[in-house]
Formats: sequence, structure tokens, C-alpha cells
Amino acid sequence: MSLGREPGLPFLPGCAFRDAMKTSFHRPQTLGYKNGFAFSRLPAVGIGRERLYVNQLSQAELDDLSNQRPTLTYGPAKRAPPSGFIPAHVAFDKKILKFDAYFQEDVPLSAEEHYRIRQVAIYYYLEDDTMSVIEPVVQNSGLPQGKLIRRHRVPKNDRGEHYHWKDLNRGMNITMYGRTYRIVDCDPFTQVLRFYAAWDDTNSIFGENRPYVIHFYLADDTVEVREVYKQNDGRDPFPILIKRQRLPKTFADKKKTFPSCVLEISDQEVLEWFTAKDFAVGKTITLLGRTFFIYDCDEFTRNFYRDKFGITDFQPVEIKKKSLEEVPRVIPPYNGFGVLEDSLQNCFSLFPKPPRKDIIKMLENDHKVLRYQVALESPNPEDRKRRFILSYFLSNDMISIYEPPVRNSGIIGGKYLGKTRVAKPGSTTENPTYYEPSDLTIGSTVEVFGHRFVITDADEYVLNYMESNAESFPAATLQSLRDHFRPRDIPMLQTNKQELDELIVQVQEELNHKNLNKKNIQEAFLQCDKDGSGILDKAEVLALCDSLGVPTNTILLNKLIDLCSCGEDKINYHDFLRAFPS
Repeated sequence: MSLGREPGLPFLPGCAFRDAMKTSFHRPQTLGYKNGFAFSRLPAVGIGRERLYVNQLSQAELDDLSNQRPTLTYGPAKRAPPSGFIPAHVAFDKKILKFDAYFQEDVPLSAEEHYRIRQVAIYYYLEDDTMSVIEPVVQNSGLPQGKLIRRHRVPKNDRGEHYHWKDLNRGMNITMYGRTYRIVDCDPFTQVLRFYAAWDDTNSIFGENRPYVIHFYLADDTVEVREVYKQNDGRDPFPILIKRQRLPKTFADKKKTFPSCVLEISDQEVLEWFTAKDFAVGKTITLLGRTFFIYDCDEFTRNFYRDKFGITDFQPVEIKKKSLEEVPRVIPPYNGFGVLEDSLQNCFSLFPKPPRKDIIKMLENDHKVLRYQVALESPNPEDRKRRFILSYFLSNDMISIYEPPVRNSGIIGGKYLGKTRVAKPGSTTENPTYYEPSDLTIGSTVEVFGHRFVITDADEYVLNYMESNAESFPAATLQSLRDHFRPRDIPMLQTNKQELDELIVQVQEELNHKNLNKKNIQEAFLQCDKDGSGILDKAEVLALCDSLGVPTNTILLNKLIDLCSCGEDKINYHDFLRAFPS
């Protein structure tokens, strides 16, 4: 039994109390098995199940263990031995670029010559970027010859820059200490053939046509391939694609399983290496499994092939870039939420922008609304009795439908459709077509999201607006509204023959300046009159006039059509054709 005492009390009789919660006084178990393996752990509780804080790790120690977990599992990482450092004076030791040059020296006070040409050799030492100029000694020349400029770094300009091997090339002038040297040639170690090539990888996925520069060193027949980088091409620049080395052209006994790109190829495995004669403009060459098309070269390479091999055809080949195939944009079907143009913006851009609005149209047609009375087409007799007000807003071509409440009808009424653009039946999301004012004629059917409405009446403002803008609407639409608003209880007066003759003369004078084929007009009317009655529907006459280019939106022609009317929606076209004598 263990007696517990309060902290701070002396261990004296009467100061110790029994804890009734402590019932287990055995030593904690620290040995066990897990997944078949014996393991030991530090005790977390002591005798009496008292928690031991001695063997618990602090939060800082736990953080250290989590950070050092790979080290505890795999051991400390071993550093790779650094690559051997080769200083420049060792790497480029005894590597010298030699250029043959000359300079022109003035000869004063001489009647035989005004200047003389002196040949020199310019040496560029790659190990420390120094230069020297030496003139070959000619016996009995009478000139101080030999070393003209000692070996040192030659200043290039007054800004402290020095000449670099990139500044030296054949056919250029170089000025050193006030004397201009003309470089005319160089030794084989310095001579490099430069070809401009392209690698076409457009047949593979995400492939492209990338430019390269191929260098062929005449000193040891080695090849180097460098990639040409463009601004903002998104590629990380690296020095070279293929380092300078001899490249095999034909192997001795290459198996099918032998890789095209290997390391440490010996001379016994290669029958033929690439040489200068294997490169030419317009030729395709394969280097280590990658095919390059050579389309141009520099001037030194042209002169070398002209003098060495007698090749004179160096016409550069124009590389035509393949036009990217435009992948058709697949637009998902319209789900019915929101406006179609607004929903399409989610398919065009990651950050959708609101569709552009025609501000001029909105300002010119603000508060201009065309109202029509429509009836619902439905097999239900109760729905056929319902009447709606269809409002067409000219500012944004939107339509709204409102149902006036009717008492004791059992239908609440109110807003039936909010302002939205209504697409015509058969229109697609790629090329949507919407209802326009010209489609809203008396008796026409408007399909709104699966519900069909028949236009039965219109506001007088609709007729006034269309008559004031008659050039913007078809004649059939305007005539349907005129016929609708014509009084039905007043009988049609008999046409005065004298008034009709005078009107025909006025119409003929008005149409004289228009190039109308009057013969075709008469033939078209006769073909439409199947039974030869001389009477045609007014809508058919208006459609014929629109197809033949006859302007029906003028006041005289509209009056002529009214005078030629015989009965409701019928026209005696014989009187009408008198205005178009053949």
C-alpha cells in the first residue's frame, strides 16, 4: 500500500493520506510484441498509475525528431565528391587561335610607292585571353620585323574593355594601338563551319519547329550543336545541345537493339564518321538519332565549300511554318440558367467577362417598348382562355410576359416571364438567333421555352413605331398591323377610276429612276396566279415585291395597294401591274 501526501507537507505521522482512487500498485510493463517482433518501451506511468513525466519528450524534442526522421532512417546524407577543378590555364593550355592579317603602311617621300602592305600573324591565347602580333622576318627587307605587339591583353576601347576571341573573324578590321589590321584567313584550328538547321518535331504531341546552329570544326572533324533561343520563348537556356565531339555516321555491326545514343564509342565500332562533305544546304542529316534540316550557312562556309568541293549552290531554303490546326471549340449545351451570352463567357475564358452591350442602341431606344396581346396554345381549354401581355424592349431586345389577373379564374396571374432574350426554335448555342420585332406579326406564333403563344392584338404604338421606321421592317409585318387596325365596320368605297389612273401615273414617275425589270415583275405575278383569276393574297403580293426589289414602304405604293384591294386581304394585281408597263 502506498500513502500519498500533499506537496509541501513534511513526511510526518498524520501528514500522509490514502488516495482511494489508486488501486493498482504493480510495476508497469515495458516489454511486448508487435507484428511478431519483441520491443521495449519506456514506462509512461509508475506504481499506483501515477503519470511519469521524466520519460516523456517535450514539444521541441518531438519537432527535432520529425525533422531528423530521414536522417534517423537512412543515416546522414553522403556528399558526392566534387568534380575535379580544371583551371583555365590547364584546360586551354597550348590552344592558340592564329589569324593571318595585314596592315597598310604609308611611305612618305617616295616617288615609287605611296604605301606598302605588310603581312602579320595575330595570335590569340585562349588560356588568358592575351594577344600578340608577329610579322614574319624577311631577310634584307630593311624593315624592323618580328614581334610588333608583345603578348598581353589588348585594350579594345577607352571604356576598359579588352579584345575577346568573339571579336575576331575573317574579313573584318581590328584596330590595335592606332594601327588597323585586316584579317584575311585563319588556321584550321580556328576555322569553323557554321550551318543553320531546324528540328521539326511537330508530329509528336506538343512538338514544335526549333532552330539550331551546327558547328563543324575543321581542325579535328568534331561537331557541336547549339540551340537558338528567342525572347520569351519559355525555355531555360542551356549552353549546348550536343557537346563538341566526333559523331558516328555508320556503325560496323549495329544490332537492332543497340541504342542510337551511347557513350564511349570506340573506333572499332564505327565504320565512318561525319565529315565536312556530309553537310550541305538543303540536306537532312541525323545526329545521334535527331534529324536536322540544314537551310542556310554563313559566308565562310560558302567560300570553303566553293574552294574545297566546287559547290556553288548555296541558295537558302525558306522554312514554311506549319499553320496550327484550329481545334473547334466545343461548347456545352445550354443549361437554361441565366442569359446565354453570359453563360458562354465561362467557356471562353478562365476569368469570365460580362458580354458587351450596345450602349448607343440602349440610349436611342430607351423606354421604347412594343406591347402585344398573346394567347397560350394549349390542349387545356382553361389555358386557351388565358391572355398575356408580351412586351418587347427595343433597347436590349429582351422579352417579358405578364398575365393580367382575372377575378374568380383560379389563376393568380402576374409576372409569367422576366426580361430575357428568347431564342427562336432550332437555334444553336454556336449561332443563336433571337426574336426580333419583324417576327412579331398579328397571328404569328412565338415559342418561349417550350410554350407557344399566338399574337392576337398589338398596341397602336407598335403600328406608329413601325410606320415611322418602315425601312427597318418587312412590308408583310407592317401590312399585317395595318390590316389589323383598319376599321371593320366601314365598308370599302368603290375605287374611282380617275383617281387610280392619276395614282398610277405618279407611281410610274416615282419608279422611273429605279432600274426595275418590269418584264420579270409581270411574269412573276402571272406564275403565282395558278387559276388565272387575277386575284392574289396581299401577303403574297408583298412578298413578291420584296423579292423583286419593288419598294413597298413608300406612301404612293401603299396607297396603290390599298386602291387595288378587292375584299379582305385580296388584291387585283392587274390594276397593280399597270404601274409597271413592259
